Amino acid sequence: MLLAEVAQATQRLADAGVPSPRNDAEELAAFVHGVKRSQLHSVPDADFDARYWEVVARREQREPLQHITGRAYFRYLELQVGPGVFVPRPETESVVGWAIDAVRAMDVVEPCIVDLCTGSGAIALALAQEVPRSRVHAVELSEEALTWTRKNVEGSRVDLRQGNALTAFPDLDGQVDLVISNPPYIPLTEWEYVAPEARDYDPEMALFSGEDGLDLIRGIERTAHRLLRPGGVVVIEHADTQGGQVPWIFTEERGWADAADHPDLNNRPRFATARKALP
Repeated sequence: MLLAEVAQATQRLADAGVPSPRNDAEELAAFVHGVKRSQLHSVPDADFDARYWEVVARREQREPLQHITGRAYFRYLELQVGPGVFVPRPETESVVGWAIDAVRAMDVVEPCIVDLCTGSGAIALALAQEVPRSRVHAVELSEEALTWTRKNVEGSRVDLRQGNALTAFPDLDGQVDLVISNPPYIPLTEWEYVAPEARDYDPEMALFSGEDGLDLIRGIERTAHRLLRPGGVVVIEHADTQGGQVPWIFTEERGWADAADHPDLNNRPRFATARKALP
């Protein structure tokens, strides 16, 4: 019975324009019935919980899946999320993957890493988990977001601070091996084209950044240059439509080398990297 209900819910979500209807129908069923997705077939017909249709209706209205379940998955992490914090996206996983490889290639015993605009803490926690001897520092400005960040970093090695990404960590100037950020980068002119899950539920502070979307990235360029040691690396996510623009912010005249763009798993330009030039 449950699998038949899931099939029906999948159709309803598809009709509502939800991008991944089967996945979401199964995730919601697993959430309501307290099992893993792989165990849905084991739920007896008699145990079907009618609350399933309540959460399906919420998802039909394009409320984010992660707000309904209260959890988001990111690489090897399960994070707590909800209203007030940006929900981490799968495309950011490839950004973090590149960063992990870059840090490992540095051959630094205890690499120092800074995550600017940390949001849920997803990037900082993934780096702390997958680069075991790293010292990871993260900053977030929004008090609403920090409610969730603090829950997620509790018990971890991440040094979390509240503050502005552009002035954060003066105590680390010139000592950082890697600066990473998934900042707001949507142009204000694109508001109407943003998916309802983001536009109506993610905090505006985490989405929009000036007329061309690059205002904060320009500021982060200066912050990264201040924080990094010579030879240190910056990794910054951007919109797939900004691929040609972001590397040009990290110019040789401003003290950078090897500025480049990189694709995500869908082969669309997703993040830029640069190395602080040696003196």
